[in-house]
Amino acid sequence: MQRPFDIAIVNGKILDGTGNPWFKGDIGIVRDRIVKIGRIDARIAKRVVEASEKAVCPGFIDAHSHSDMSLIFDPRCESTIRQGITTLVVGQCGMSLAPINPKFERLLKRDLAPFLPRTKIQFPWKTFKQYLSRMNRLRLTCNTVHLVGHGTVRVAAMGFEERDPTLRELDVMRAMVAEAMKAGAVGMSSGLIYPPGVFSKTRELIELARVVAKYSGVYFSHIRGEGGTLINAVKEAIKIGESAGTPVHISHHKAAGRRAWGKTKETLRLMESARSRGVDVTYDQYPYTAGMTSLATLLPPWVHEGGMDKLLERLRNDETWMKIRRELETGTPDRESMLNEAGWKRIIVSSVRSESLKRLEGKSMAEIAKLLRKRDEFAALRDLLLEERGEVTMIIFHMDESDVEYAMRGRYQMFGTDSWSVSPTGLLSKGKPHPRFYGTYPRILGHYVREERILQLEDAVRRMTSFPAQRIGLKDRGIVREGFYADIVIFNPETINDRATYDQPSQFPDGIDSVLVNGQVVVDSDGLTRARPGRILLKEH
Repeated sequence: MQRPFDIAIVNGKILDGTGNPWFKGDIGIVRDRIVKIGRIDARIAKRVVEASEKAVCPGFIDAHSHSDMSLIFDPRCESTIRQGITTLVVGQCGMSLAPINPKFERLLKRDLAPFLPRTKIQFPWKTFKQYLSRMNRLRLTCNTVHLVGHGTVRVAAMGFEERDPTLRELDVMRAMVAEAMKAGAVGMSSGLIYPPGVFSKTRELIELARVVAKYSGVYFSHIRGEGGTLINAVKEAIKIGESAGTPVHISHHKAAGRRAWGKTKETLRLMESARSRGVDVTYDQYPYTAGMTSLATLLPPWVHEGGMDKLLERLRNDETWMKIRRELETGTPDRESMLNEAGWKRIIVSSVRSESLKRLEGKSMAEIAKLLRKRDEFAALRDLLLEERGEVTMIIFHMDESDVEYAMRGRYQMFGTDSWSVSPTGLLSKGKPHPRFYGTYPRILGHYVREERILQLEDAVRRMTSFPAQRIGLKDRGIVREGFYADIVIFNPETINDRATYDQPSQFPDGIDSVLVNGQVVVDSDGLTRARPGRILLKEH
């Protein structure tokens, strides 16, 4: 007699996540695992999910998420789970929420303020293990996998100082990375255009990546430049992995700014060459021609030394401001200028702190200069950052569609949102976020697979599921297979589509019928359910 199932998914077209063609079949689930794939007598199931003519595949794995910034305030993961994302890789771009040194805690909070809700923020932990223990108490909708941020480690060891660490400070940083890896982190991330990562040299990163290698982790990097310095930045990332003996993953790979357009052909050749000599290098990508970050990122690195409050002091000083302005106008040979790569008309303010300035959200810096009756855009930038205490985010249009498509076809590519989980009405709902917050994965399946045929459906699903699972070492997720965890998405390949736009970003996609996490239905035809079965997925040693 066939065993009873808690859930039976019947009559679906199963895309198992390996890249193989779909096949018709049923899936039987008991508790949190897939126990049978084949023909199932649905009468013995407690719950039947009808998937006729629908695609049934593993839950999507977001290879690049900043949702650690949001989950402690809103564990529902609504904007991501409604896309079919069941696992988030967090702690990206050098920014994680642990370890914490009380001496520098305020500096870290001020730096992260543009990405956190406007409430009193408490970090009641010091070590990475304590942080993960706290996260484990949350009732999350989705699973999370954690990286330790090089920037956060550097802040904990030496604040926001623009210098090399002393030998003692480097030892402290090594110990922090080791503690995080022992606690269950899958690797270390760096953000080399952001403070304090921008102040670090290659040799420092190699030393810390060697610690990651001891625990079979991965080095994730927002590389040192994605515009004029793109090629050298990719070479540096590869050098770090090659020298340290650790796999390398390049975050949200792109060619930003007209001078860099077309250079994805060279960067992918660099990765191919690295792999031919034994360096395990991969990358992720989001399917848009615009990025999103803090508006203060436009400023030269030296302005950020000492943290946000020191930055604001420098902006208030007229003499220092003129130096900043000259550097913004002309740039420097050793640093890319996001402003020069894009231009004021393509830099859009996404969110501000003050209700009185909400009218600026969704406007370009060129428009804002006129609205605020400023002499020029430089004056508008200065005054806006001062008025908002640096807590302004921007969307910047600086990529070319041909590069997006070329990188998407690359052999070593997987997908990520580069967003954090929000809700249209939640605590973290502010401004006009990038449409990738709500639409990344449906956009890939609708626009790039069904309409543009850039990827085949089976291969796109592989890049969303088993490939990122392999990258981060998840041995029993990312594939529809008996014995694996039941993280599953059911969608309609003919109707799946993103609805989020730059003008109206907070819109859920079409075509996602059901989402299961650890064997529980978290999204159904009525939207988000009350189930919160998400887990912290720790690296096994």
